[in-house]
Amino acid sequence: MTELTDISTLLLSRIRDVADHPEPGVMFKDITPLLADPAAFAALSDALAEIAGRTGATKVVGLEARGFILGAPVAVRAGLGFIPVRKAGKLPGATLSQAYDLEYGSAEIEVHAEDLTAADRVLVIDDVLATGGTAEASVQLIRRAGADVAGLAVLMELSFLGGRARVEPALAGAPLEALLTL
Repeated sequence: MTELTDISTLLLSRIRDVADHPEPGVMFKDITPLLADPAAFAALSDALAEIAGRTGATKVVGLEARGFILGAPVAVRAGLGFIPVRKAGKLPGATLSQAYDLEYGSAEIEVHAEDLTAADRVLVIDDVLATGGTAEASVQLIRRAGADVAGLAVLMELSFLGGRARVEPALAGAPLEALLTL
């Protein structure tokens, strides 16, 4: 428990609050100071790689865009492949897509159709679990590609936005792990 407390303290100390970004009334959680600190970034990567190992993941999916930054070093540390899930229209070639609703409108994400197979167990990684829309859509997309979802791991969960309640049914028992819950 001391180790988890130590990493939580380290990670929290490197996340900066930015008031009124991207709009008035929003308190943005800026992780760029954490990424700029090699010890903190390594500790974060190690903690997420440990989750990948524990879930039996064979691949890591990173969600655009900060999920790319966090997921790629986790995949390298865990000896796994890395698959980017991107906004619609950003990937060349054949893709699978998944549309989802946002608070005001909708969005769509894509993955290369050939990057995931029925033999894969996929850990989804992102920086923040907020309302859960993107995470839920990524889980649906991974299953449509024929792969199994090993779990979802995030740096921080903004619990007051209710994302866990939205994404847990889609996870169907696969773990949702947040290193920090705010």
